Amino acid sequence: MRTPPAAPAVVQLVTLRCLGRDNTSGRLHARFEYETEDPWAVWIRFGERESSIRWGLARHLLAEGLTDPAGDGDVQLWPGTDKDGHSVVVMEFRSPDGRLIAEAPTRDVYRFLTRSLAVVPAGSEADHLDLDALIADLLDTSRTSE
Repeated sequence: MRTPPAAPAVVQLVTLRCLGRDNTSGRLHARFEYETEDPWAVWIRFGERESSIRWGLARHLLAEGLTDPAGDGDVQLWPGTDKDGHSVVVMEFRSPDGRLIAEAPTRDVYRFLTRSLAVVPAGSEADHLDLDALIADLLDTSRTSE
């Protein structure tokens, strides 16, 4: 029987400013999550409902996006300035269903990353990976495929 995932070690709520194609913008609440069971990744949950969307990306990619353009796939990040002159991390998420461009305050992203690095320092991620549990999960024949 598979054990349920533990609660994220680090959670931070961030209000994103979403940018529309016609220069409109709106606010979207996001929940940034870091789990020690998946030490190289961070997760961003968009929305507050059961049907919220959860998007994963590499922690180092989020860190790089603070100061330099980063990513070349479905997630791209770069530093910027919002309409009020505040420092932001611009995030572009692409999927077959569309794309989202949003700005996150740099101070919020930096705080989240600093907290995640206090839990699992950069370079020590492998020490937090439970390979036995991962292999057992991959070989679990009690689960049915859909």
